[in-house]
Amino acid sequence: MRALAFTGPGKAEVLDVPAPTAAPGQVVVDVERAGICGTDMELFSGEMSYYGTGLSTYPLRPGHEWCGVVATVGDGVDEAWIGRRVTGDTMIGCGSCRQCAAGRHWVCASRHELGITDGLPGALAEQVAFPAAYLHALPDTVDPALGALVEPGGNALRCVKAVALGSGERLLVVGTGTIGLLVAMFARAHGIEVHLIGRAGPDLALPRSLGFADAWTRSTLPALPWDGVVDASTGEEMPAIALDLVEPGRRVVYIGLSVTPSRIDTRTLVLKDVTAIGILGASAGLPGAIDAYAGGSVDPRPLVAATVRLDEIAAVLAGHRPPGGPKIHVDPRLTPEG
Repeated sequence: MRALAFTGPGKAEVLDVPAPTAAPGQVVVDVERAGICGTDMELFSGEMSYYGTGLSTYPLRPGHEWCGVVATVGDGVDEAWIGRRVTGDTMIGCGSCRQCAAGRHWVCASRHELGITDGLPGALAEQVAFPAAYLHALPDTVDPALGALVEPGGNALRCVKAVALGSGERLLVVGTGTIGLLVAMFARAHGIEVHLIGRAGPDLALPRSLGFADAWTRSTLPALPWDGVVDASTGEEMPAIALDLVEPGRRVVYIGLSVTPSRIDTRTLVLKDVTAIGILGASAGLPGAIDAYAGGSVDPRPLVAATVRLDEIAAVLAGHRPPGGPKIHVDPRLTPEG
């Protein structure tokens, strides 16, 4: 089968590799759609910290935002999965440690991250082998574009739940990339008043086109009380700004990561009695994201700028991307001949 591989910093190519087989406890999925995100960009460029720690090595097969149809199952897996449309969790825990036993497999120290760490080749390929215990079935109302947006949606929903705002309260979302806009969409679906900070130009035009009139730059942000702040940016200075802006006694949720370390002043955190929460992974948010997409309360498909072929990904990762939303999808079934 054909699969994308990162073969070195800034190097990506489509390889012919052996098709996967379903080991015991696994399924093999025919991939319908897969997304490219900021983590994939860091894996491509070589900036991902996992390379330095040895969790990831080249060549690496990426792809952790995906959906598809179960083609085969391994020993111990219910054959009823065959033919079902599914997506899956990125975080695959060891199943036996204290964190896994407590239901927090996404912070298991021995976890595999599909398409990110070594051990589980990702879904930017025609097929992917995947542990059945981490599958999530998709209803018919969740099409391939929505299915490949479940993973980022799960992250965003976790942010909205963590910030713990009620209907009518005011949320400030820092960052207008995929996660920031998804946070805004899920928050709006919960009746929360949403404002966003982005850069001038297209970064603000898109949220406004999605019905978020209150999209600002840092310099134009109105002096309003912010009941909660979600930092979904990559600017190293933004975590401190988010902490400065949030109302005393409320919550700041951090999901964005800068390449260089960011800093906050814990004196501000303490003296304002603010709760700071970090979000890693979509695991606990996946069922809710699927339900929201299936029911139509959140529709993130306008975030997808284009759906491209496997052999077009390298150019996209190098910066030659179509105009439009922040998300690029890949259909591994597409060929130059159509």
